Amino acid sequence: MDWHLLISQLLNGLQLGLLLFLLASGLSLIFGIMDFINLAHGSFYMVGAFVGATVVSLTGSLIIAVVVTMIAMLILGVLVDILIARKLYGQDHLDQVLVTFGLILVFDTLAHIIWGSAGATIPLPDVLNGQIEIATFVMPTYRLLIIVCGLLVALGSYFLVTRSRLGMLIRAGASNRNMVTALGVNIDRLYLIVFAIGAAMAGFAGLLIAPITEASIGMGNEIIIIAFVVVIVGGIGSVKGAFYGAILIGFIDTLGRSYLDDLLKLFLSNQSAETAAPALSAMLVYILMVVVLVFKPEGLFPPSGFNKK
Repeated sequence: MDWHLLISQLLNGLQLGLLLFLLASGLSLIFGIMDFINLAHGSFYMVGAFVGATVVSLTGSLIIAVVVTMIAMLILGVLVDILIARKLYGQDHLDQVLVTFGLILVFDTLAHIIWGSAGATIPLPDVLNGQIEIATFVMPTYRLLIIVCGLLVALGSYFLVTRSRLGMLIRAGASNRNMVTALGVNIDRLYLIVFAIGAAMAGFAGLLIAPITEASIGMGNEIIIIAFVVVIVGGIGSVKGAFYGAILIGFIDTLGRSYLDDLLKLFLSNQSAETAAPALSAMLVYILMVVVLVFKPEGLFPPSGFNKK
């Protein structure tokens, strides 16, 4: 076995998992606390990438781009919550799906009008455009930065949720919204804060991935499906579940695409294995979701005292 290749794939899986965590953690809280299905959450991911690319092109600074993007996404999250999402809280899930799907079309159209159809790239500074050597292993510097940023955000999310008053309210809201309301908590303000934080984290994830894949129209529409899988696998309303679910799915997706064909060749002909592997590898995360739903429908790490009602 090529251990260098295996380590590289594991790091790729960790990178994907942490990006999924940034997207799925806010989505999980929005779904868990508000009982709100936001299909347009992936659009925050896309807008964050475009805003970051624009700021970098104007200032040449990735650090300024991060600050401006986070502020812009917080404001966008507040506006979407006040103008649209708040009117849908407590409504039928079908209404939420239809409206937020319409929001996807609106965001995609606005992105096309503002930034055009060609997409936008974020050039990396020289310090991030190289490689780091660790013993005999060579690792791209920017990939390491993504992993470090993802872990720092995960650590910050842990302390926010478990060590702050806001986190206490978030955990209580994810476990029992009616109880939180009955205790006199301003539930609209709590919803607003959670929605804005979720939008900012999604936008940050889009900014981080843009130098690799570039910002493009509709880039959030595919990853949002995987983000929902993370939410279901980890446990609705659980930041801890979103973290472990995202890392698990990142590893399964990456390793499946890299090694599944070799595994199938033990049982099938080379041609059959190479034909079946891509399709089966794309199904692995959904197979995992089905298994979790069958044996633990509340998810692997549901909030303590989980009760959506």
